[in-house]
Amino acid sequence: MSLPRIWSSAANPSPAAVPGPAGSRPRPQLVSLPAGLPSLADLFTFARDAELRFDTLRARIEERSAGALGERVVLTELAIRHPGHARTLTSEPALGTAANYEIWVSDGEMIRTYSATHRKATERPVRNRVRGLNESGIPATSRVYEPFTVLAEPSVANTFMHPAGYCQNVLATGSCRVVGTDVVADREAIVVECDHPRTTQLAGDRPDYSISVAFDRADGVITRLVERLDGAVTREIAVVAYETNVVLPDSTFEIAVPEGTHLLY
Repeated sequence: MSLPRIWSSAANPSPAAVPGPAGSRPRPQLVSLPAGLPSLADLFTFARDAELRFDTLRARIEERSAGALGERVVLTELAIRHPGHARTLTSEPALGTAANYEIWVSDGEMIRTYSATHRKATERPVRNRVRGLNESGIPATSRVYEPFTVLAEPSVANTFMHPAGYCQNVLATGSCRVVGTDVVADREAIVVECDHPRTTQLAGDRPDYSISVAFDRADGVITRLVERLDGAVTREIAVVAYETNVVLPDSTFEIAVPEGTHLLY
């Protein structure tokens, strides 16, 4: 028998966001968290509107995973300027820097990508979102969050900056609880632990699979995610640098494609 989920309010707007003045970003439903440890429902609602608490953001995310070939480290450099502008640069330090990175850039209308490894580039319009998912007759768990500024999907950056779907469709399906606070990237975070979520990839579909997630207390973004099997850490993703409301010039969201690059579309 399926148990009711602890939270199913990922969809927005109303009540997820309150319209702001003309030309500005919407306002978050919860401006800040109360003192002490919040309830899961309040924390997830606060996290859902994370991107609405800053105008610009610059962050670095480090992902470490364990596999048959040993530890793998992937770095993601992220920049966001509302509304619409976003950029991610992903690389593996162990492979060097000359031809070992992928760039994803959007201005809210077009998405451009470049893979230095394969010397291939793409350019396409931002895809239209699926229509009708937020109609009144659709179950809450089937509704989706509509981002203010789109990021690449699926990606670590999207999960961390747009936590609503992860909270509703992963964390809320397991045995979930707020366990305390921690410091991540020199910022206070609220830590949530979840045992055996029902929604997971095949590798994690076992009773000893657990997740620990840290949410930034000030902004609500995810700043750390740790996955464990039988108590052993198999994957750890953490924000190692985080700044909001910084100046990001237009050049931040441009791609210089080298001569000889093959344009796929």
